[in-house]
Amino acid sequence: MRGIVVRTLIIAAGIGVASWLIPGITVAGPGTLILAAIVMGLVNAFVRPLIVLLTLPLTILTLGLFLLVINAALFGLVAYMLDGFVVAGAMSAMLGWLVVVFVSWVAGWFIGPSGRYEIIR
Repeated sequence: MRGIVVRTLIIAAGIGVASWLIPGITVAGPGTLILAAIVMGLVNAFVRPLIVLLTLPLTILTLGLFLLVINAALFGLVAYMLDGFVVAGAMSAMLGWLVVVFVSWVAGWFIGPSGRYEIIR
């Protein structure tokens, strides 16, 4: 349970960094930020596998590059579902998703699977 909370906070931090760096992304407040992180986790858990499966031939044809489009579309879907979270266009969604992935990746170096701070020697 602790790991889910920590990873949700990491995604929220990534969305916050994306809204700070990318001009087309705005978040109304910290409550919207946390809600966006929760909705993004749910969309990635339930909607993304179905979309990836349905677009598998196109993904294979483009050698996996279509996954970038899918992830940006899902980032835009989360913004569409929430009133206080706005993504201006496709390029903002793509860059925002990349920032969230980068922040999650960097935080993953320090956070173990149980949600604790770990140093690997």
